[in-house]
Amino acid sequence: MQKITKFVLGAFVLFASFSCSNSGQENSGTTTPAETDQNVVGQSGVQDDVSAKNVVQVAIGSPDHTTLVAAVKAAELVDVLSNAGPFTVFAPTNAAFDKLPPGTVEGLVKPEQKETLQDILQYHVSVGVYQPEAFTDGQTIGQVNGGNIKITKKDGKIMINDKATIVASIQATNGIIHVIDEVLLPSK
Repeated sequence: MQKITKFVLGAFVLFASFSCSNSGQENSGTTTPAETDQNVVGQSGVQDDVSAKNVVQVAIGSPDHTTLVAAVKAAELVDVLSNAGPFTVFAPTNAAFDKLPPGTVEGLVKPEQKETLQDILQYHVSVGVYQPEAFTDGQTIGQVNGGNIKITKKDGKIMINDKATIVASIQATNGIIHVIDEVLLPSK
């Protein structure tokens, strides 16, 4: 029995050392931050071109959300929104940001406005996954910043705070994104 145990243990050590020495020769499509040229740390630094996308990766891949992505980066919320969640993100389009007074976005992405920008962006995020069919007229949903949004259903459309309309919904690995046509501003 002792010889069999030594043989199995020896075979395991040999296999493990062989596997480790060949690990750099195969590419599974996933790399670690150390394998990239970027100095990115945290969840957003994990490079994965194989798995389904999280809410941040979906937004990054959307040409209609470049302003939102720039704001999320300026507010240093990329890692938070790349985590497991689950999140419901109400994602304003570039056209929605264009409706704000001139200079608003440029002012908000300045380092001295980081807390204000974080508050606004966190007002666009709920913890949990709210599917479009689960929304009810008059429903109130708590947002990450501590504020609430109100859902209204009119003529088959879902509106937030009687202003923004959900124009599309996209599933992500860590939640759902509802594309909206207005920027939500918290009232405080």
